[in-house]
Amino acid sequence: MARLCNPRTVDRRSWTLLGVLASIWGASYLFIKIGLEDFSPAMVVFLRTLLAALVLAPLALSRGALTGLGSRWWPVLLLAAVQVAGPFLLISWGEEEISSSLAGILVASAPILTAMLAIFIDRDERPTRVGGIGIGIGIVGVALLLGVDVGGDSAALVGGLAVVLASLGYAIGGFYLKARFKGVQPIGVVTATMFASALLTLPLALATFPSGAPGAGSIAAMVALGAGGTGIAFVIFYTLIADVGPSKASIVAYIAPVFSVLYGVTLLDEELTTGVVAGLLLILAGSWLAADGRVPRRRRRPQAAVADSPPSAA
Repeated sequence: MARLCNPRTVDRRSWTLLGVLASIWGASYLFIKIGLEDFSPAMVVFLRTLLAALVLAPLALSRGALTGLGSRWWPVLLLAAVQVAGPFLLISWGEEEISSSLAGILVASAPILTAMLAIFIDRDERPTRVGGIGIGIGIVGVALLLGVDVGGDSAALVGGLAVVLASLGYAIGGFYLKARFKGVQPIGVVTATMFASALLTLPLALATFPSGAPGAGSIAAMVALGAGGTGIAFVIFYTLIADVGPSKASIVAYIAPVFSVLYGVTLLDEELTTGVVAGLLLILAGSWLAADGRVPRRRRRPQAAVADSPPSAA
């Protein structure tokens, strides 16, 4: 599916795909907010993961990417709980109390949390001094958003903390993915974890089944979120990994939050405060420095393993 090219070169096509992917992932928070008008957080997660799995399955099957995962059903379930179902639920719960744009910004703290965890659990990923500075800057940005932008509202503070906790799940899941799924095609892991996440959230979704018929807007938002923002988006992401490499593909993590703010302000009339802008800039700067600082001190041996964990996407 992907073209063979110099992975160091980001050509016009790749930049276009990066922009498209960022605009799709940035819209995820908008679709969640719309879906929550008629669906519970659990139903939102169940629908999006099931639709994503159905979109990804044909591609994974055609590549034989699901081979060998049957014997790893327990690690798949654990990965699904930590990196997909859990974070998706926390983000959806959080968006019941905070704006979609704020959720998009807070999720961007995942690289900061990843760098912090690496200090204790992954020697190869430990941040350098520059990375440490990035961690500090990012923490200031998160504290600014939680302390200034939502500090006066206890419900909003809890919602914001839920989204930050979701980012922690993304970070932990990334290390688990690296440790337990070496040699497995990434598209296969994503497909399996989406199916597993739908299974894990099914009981909660049934328990909170909507009492009335959902509106057309909510249904359309779920289709866009599941098939597009969670399914097709990962296909684009892995195309970019093949074209330009995982490091350059991860640039999308720094563009998507800008789209989430743009959509929230223009389409949902969410307020754009000075605190939001400052927090966005600090978190993105800190995330970039933290990720750039995670450079191994010795040359890594090449791996045919799962690619780096995908950028956090709601």
